[in-house]
Amino acid sequence: MTLIAKNITYSSDEEFHLNDISFEMNKGELYTLLGRTLSGKTTLLKTIAGLQPFDSGVLLYDDQRFDKLPVWQRNVAMVYQQFINYPHLTVYENIAFPLKQRKLAARSIDEQVRQSIKTVGLGGFENRKIHELSGGQQQRVALARSFAKKARIMLLDEPLVNLDYKLREQLRDEFKNLFSAELSSESILIYSSTDPLEAMQLNGHTIVMDEGRILQHSGAKDVFENPATLRVAEITNDPVMNTMRGSISEQEIVINSDFKLKLPDHFKNLAPGSYIFGIRAAELTIHENGIPFTLEFSEISGSETFLHLENNGVSLVALMEDLVVIDAHQKLMIDINVDQMYAFDMECQLVKSPFQE
Repeated sequence: MTLIAKNITYSSDEEFHLNDISFEMNKGELYTLLGRTLSGKTTLLKTIAGLQPFDSGVLLYDDQRFDKLPVWQRNVAMVYQQFINYPHLTVYENIAFPLKQRKLAARSIDEQVRQSIKTVGLGGFENRKIHELSGGQQQRVALARSFAKKARIMLLDEPLVNLDYKLREQLRDEFKNLFSAELSSESILIYSSTDPLEAMQLNGHTIVMDEGRILQHSGAKDVFENPATLRVAEITNDPVMNTMRGSISEQEIVINSDFKLKLPDHFKNLAPGSYIFGIRAAELTIHENGIPFTLEFSEISGSETFLHLENNGVSLVALMEDLVVIDAHQKLMIDINVDQMYAFDMECQLVKSPFQE
């Protein structure tokens, strides 16, 4: 039994927010919508919840017209970016509220609320008011309320985006276990994110969106290793995958007259001609036998350093796993790990990845 979208389209002011969206989602599975801001993720979640009408297409659940049901009949739970809780209620009362609306028995409500509180790690906070909680705890209350509802579809719209970096890291590590504990064989969980690392850690089905379209739908590992297009590669990498226009000629990769690379084994069967080559920032290292680049500037992020490099019009970013202090405009010798290089055709479609047979 599945949630099925067929050719869903929605536009306003001559702009497509959803453009011919089709997918199948199975019960008992986790799906991550991955895309940049304004890619259509939130609009799609609202469409599933019944909060956003659409122009054409069909939404089915168990072969029934889900889009014809009013919001209150869909049994959908949604967690937003903002901490949406009832400020005048306690933690316990916030989580119990939707269950009381459904007029469940008091004992059943108490069991579900206490189980959800335990799942999200808020034991001992039952009688706290919302204003007495930290941001992370407030978002846990919203999660617990959605879990307690036992909805057949749970929608999470970038639930960590408004938390500080450290707390985001902590909750992201916990979410996989949280979802595994709460995801029953009868429910579907859809998680929206702009962060490719989040999608990889959740390790569910990954749907890459851009400008209202679905670009790729596959497992998280497959999307990361075999991006169908250059745009998917950009969305699924942070920092964005480096790209270079060049050609394959006489068993080498030619980027420019001063920039040539050994042809890796997985490119040996590619026809000579023009390609767009992709390489992740982590595959660039400083090495005395590398290619000369000029360091334009460097930036430190946490415990990592990003080096912005230039060679005769070719700009690349290298990721160093520690703090590196180098003055700008210096010459650096950079080794590029060609064994991890991608090839795309001039229409930006994947031709060869290092993970393909």
